[in-house]
Amino acid sequence: MEYETLTHALEFHSPSHLLPLFQNKIGMKKSSTEVNICNNCFVPQGVPNTPKHSACARCGLVQYCSRECQRAHWKANHKQRCTPKADRAPQRQKAPEISEGAVSDAAVTGEKCAICQDPIEDVTACTLPCTHTFHNMCVAELRKFGVEQACPLCRTPLPSKAEKLYDEATRRYVTVRRMVGTSRASWSMLPDWAQYGMRAAIVGWRAAAQEGHAEAQLRMGFMVGIGRGVAQSDEEAVKWYRKAADQGLAQAQYNLGFRFANGRGVAQSDEEAIKWYSKAADQGNCEAQHNLGLVSMEGRGCAKCDHEAVNWFRKAADQGKGEAQCDLAFMFANGRGVAQSDEEAVKWYSKAADQGRAQAQNSLGWMFSNGRGVEQNDEEAVKWYSKAADQGFTQAQYNLGVRFAEGRGVAQSDEEAVNWYNKAADQGHAQAQNSLGWIFANGRGVAQSDEEAIKWIKKAADHGDSQAQYNLGWMVANGRGVAQSDEEAIKWYSEAAGQGLAHAQYNLGLMFANGRGVAQSDEVAFKWYCMAADQGHDQAQYKLAQGSSAGRRAALADTE
Repeated sequence: MEYETLTHALEFHSPSHLLPLFQNKIGMKKSSTEVNICNNCFVPQGVPNTPKHSACARCGLVQYCSRECQRAHWKANHKQRCTPKADRAPQRQKAPEISEGAVSDAAVTGEKCAICQDPIEDVTACTLPCTHTFHNMCVAELRKFGVEQACPLCRTPLPSKAEKLYDEATRRYVTVRRMVGTSRASWSMLPDWAQYGMRAAIVGWRAAAQEGHAEAQLRMGFMVGIGRGVAQSDEEAVKWYRKAADQGLAQAQYNLGFRFANGRGVAQSDEEAIKWYSKAADQGNCEAQHNLGLVSMEGRGCAKCDHEAVNWFRKAADQGKGEAQCDLAFMFANGRGVAQSDEEAVKWYSKAADQGRAQAQNSLGWMFSNGRGVEQNDEEAVKWYSKAADQGFTQAQYNLGVRFAEGRGVAQSDEEAVNWYNKAADQGHAQAQNSLGWIFANGRGVAQSDEEAIKWIKKAADHGDSQAQYNLGWMVANGRGVAQSDEEAIKWYSEAAGQGLAHAQYNLGLMFANGRGVAQSDEVAFKWYCMAADQGHDQAQYKLAQGSSAGRRAALADTE
């Protein structure tokens, strides 16, 4: 999948110098009076449904649109900078250089802008990367007149226009994302001020992207790709990803490879996907490294090579990529591309499981259950199955149901078995559906119901589960929960027998031997008995031992 990345934004304390740009482009009304802007979320006063801004009661220098923003800004950095009005130095200092580099400190101590010599005000100034502070408009005017793009005091290069646009847009977006992350709103139901922030972010990112800012191009590709704050378009997303990828941005190269692999916004091409994954992987992108391992293991767009797959899985796993750790463990457990080692498998499954990877937790439970690479321990198996099951991993839910049904590593409980079988069955797990059906058929932990049994067993049989097909054949043959039908029983026994299930092969032999639902035939019956007997089915072996007729001997000869 594509991933969202955000680079750290430079700290420009107020977006007031960009406000006219955003007002024009997003349709906000201009005001002839000074605009108060929230110092936390940067929402201007006057946005519909936004309360009147209020100043910090302690210093009076910063504005907030809500108490939530005031608390957030206090915790972020204002606590260290907020100076009560009574404690401020009464005289302004004349030194042109700001020692600490904090805008509010400059305002409190009465510093002057080295360009215009007017007092520094917190709401109209910015701190440059070199820590010197100036008015936003003064810096902008210097650029406009072609002055060298450097700090007027120390000559440290200034961030480019595109960089400032990107940082400003990113700050606005992060504010909205933080609100959604704390469940105060959803992306589909943003309040008016947040919608304004999103539009402003898109305007800023697009402007920076058009000037060649790679991170902004990546950001535009992601936002357009998921349709957040802008109309969704796979083709447009590919366009922006390609621009950023051509500049060598690893995340964009990975996202572009993902698009080619899945044919989204571009013709599907495994070869192009590998090309871009390789570029990103060579820069250390663990997502690309993991995906290269997958295509090498599957032979998609390249020659199938387990050794190459292990190489890429290990690179990504060493960076802590949980999915890669899980896949590397699988390769060790099955001896693919590397010497088989249960101990190494357990090691990597454990790393991934500790990161909360449900698949790894289930696999680790299986290793403990079977004593592979670790000492056999049913309690540890139940512990890891439970962690994966709680995350909705269906195989773990089924495994946990089996544990409760058998009382292995946990107190036996048919009710708990039904609970976990039901969770997995609702997600379409065929074995869980069959087990749940058989529990209803026998009334263990639930009220006995042949109708419910048939419902669940039929779901599993339709998914191709051989045991369910056999059970359904038995239920139909005996008229349990459904009208008795030998012909229907033959159908389901044949499905299961064709998959090699010995019980089904034996019962199919009985049906032919007794002419139930099919023309009687000792020869055909004998063939099915032989198949079941070869798998160790004791009743089939007994039937063969009884066989002495000429027809049966001929059938045995044909089988041999």
